Amino acid sequence: MPATPQSASDPVWFKSSYSGGNTTECVEAAFAPSGVLIRDSKSPGESHVAVSAEAWQRFVGAFVR
Repeated sequence: MPATPQSASDPVWFKSSYSGGNTTECVEAAFAPSGVLIRDSKSPGESHVAVSAEAWQRFVGAFVR
């Protein structure tokens, strides 16, 4: 999926294609100008964690090996 930066005030959240059928136990992510936002899919109205693009690449890279 191509990554396109979104406004932090209006992020477009997505779930991993590896989430499987149980959609109640996963996280969502959204691309932002400063990096990536991460939140609990069960509590989308709660706060989120912001990480740099480099941290996100390292995180994802750890699972792609």
